Amino acid sequence: MRKAMTASAACAAALALAGGLAPSASATTDDPPPSDRIVIDVLTVNGSGCPAGTTAVATASDNTAFTVTYSNYLAQAGGDSRATDFRKNCQINLRVHVPQGFTYAIAGADYRGFAHLEDGASGLERANYYHQGMQQSTPVSHTIKGSFSDDWQFSDRTPVTELVFKPCGEDRNFNVNTELRVNKGSSDASKTSFMAFDSTDGSVKTTYHFAWKRCPGA
Repeated sequence: MRKAMTASAACAAALALAGGLAPSASATTDDPPPSDRIVIDVLTVNGSGCPAGTTAVATASDNTAFTVTYSNYLAQAGGDSRATDFRKNCQINLRVHVPQGFTYAIAGADYRGFAHLEDGASGLERANYYHQGMQQSTPVSHTIKGSFSDDWQFSDRTPVTELVFKPCGEDRNFNVNTELRVNKGSSDASKTSFMAFDSTDGSVKTTYHFAWKRCPGA
């Protein structure tokens, strides 16, 4: 049985919020999730890593998270790879419909996939996310060095004091950016190395964890 490779990194420095956008609720704890179901509409999906029809978004039944599943997101180098195959990316634009009186931030994300990297090759996963019209989070990167052939998992968490909540009462889309890169490095150029947001059984999902706040007067 394969063992997953894990790592964690907190998101970098706190994001500057424009005046009046900070939530008035406590900045040190988050409220329980709303009981009413949230709905997420996928507005646009763009990028070489997510061709049309290869990406799905679903919400957790307890409103604590949502997942993104990719079925054709793979970067590769070496062997018969094309020159453009070493980097794949995807941007997903979402409209998150939350129950009245609540707002949300993303407290963290778990990224999973599978990689086969020849000795001397390396793979990189990079991601960030942000509310439309607000400062983007600093992209967080994770690297795997070959030789490696296994499932991988990276978990990023944002300190509670740095959570960026959608302004109450405003409609702002939520953007998710991801990227995979493979560098063949000193590996045998005749052999293919790859890194994917996928697994051999197709069950791998990227999970984004919600933090919830009640809006003033709710």
